[in-house]
Amino acid sequence: MLTIPTGTVTFLFSDIEGSTLLLNRVGDRYPEILSEHQKILRGAFAKHNGYEVGTEGDSFFVTFARAADAIATAVSAQKELAAHGLVARVSSAQAAARRAL
Repeated sequence: MLTIPTGTVTFLFSDIEGSTLLLNRVGDRYPEILSEHQKILRGAFAKHNGYEVGTEGDSFFVTFARAADAIATAVSAQKELAAHGLVARVSSAQAAARRAL
């Protein structure tokens, strides 16, 4: 079982760009599209050792022990989403998990 990374970690946030417009455009198909989006992203997280911290609506917050894994996840997810005709905004930012004040 994957555990939350400690020390210096990399954060990845994702969001369906224009999700409100998408919802208005596709109507009743939105839950199916959202489910496919979540399946694709969770597959990419698992493949690259991402720890899902949280999800809200169409957004994810995931942490990685290695920045390279977060980048590989973002690239993999974008390619897979594009292959399915889906779009998401995925970004990663390296941050210290512990900071001295």
